[in-house]
Amino acid sequence: MGVRSDLEVNFDFDIVDEFLDHFSMMVESMEIMILDLSKPKMYARGVDELFRVFHNIKSASGFLKITSMHKLSTLVEDELERLRDKEAPINEETVTWLLSISDMYSAWNEDLKNDNELTRVKFSLLKTPDIG
Repeated sequence: MGVRSDLEVNFDFDIVDEFLDHFSMMVESMEIMILDLSKPKMYARGVDELFRVFHNIKSASGFLKITSMHKLSTLVEDELERLRDKEAPINEETVTWLLSISDMYSAWNEDLKNDNELTRVKFSLLKTPDIG
C-alpha cells in the first residue's frame, strides 16, 4: 500500500482527489516559474507565484500529514521568502537548487500517481544555496 492508498483510507476521497489534481498542476508549472526567476522583468512576479505554490503545498501536505513533503515545502517557502527581498536575477546556485527541488516534487507526483511510498528526500536538497 502506497501513500495514495494511505491518504484515501484516512481522508475523504474528494479531498484527496482535489489535492492530487492541484499538486500535479503545481508541479508541472514549477520549472517554468523557476527559470523565469533569471529574467529581471519576470523576477518579482515569478518569486511571488513560486512562493504561493510552495505555501499551498505546505498547507495541504500538513493537513494530510505528508510529513516529508510538509517539511521540505516549509524549507523552500522560507528560502523563497528570502528571495522576495532580493533584486533580480538570482544566482546559478539558487536556480540549480530550485530545479533539484522541482525534480523531487516531480518524483513525488509520480509516487502519488503510482501509489508508491514517497521517494526519500535527497540530503543535498537540505543544503540551501547562498542567496546573497
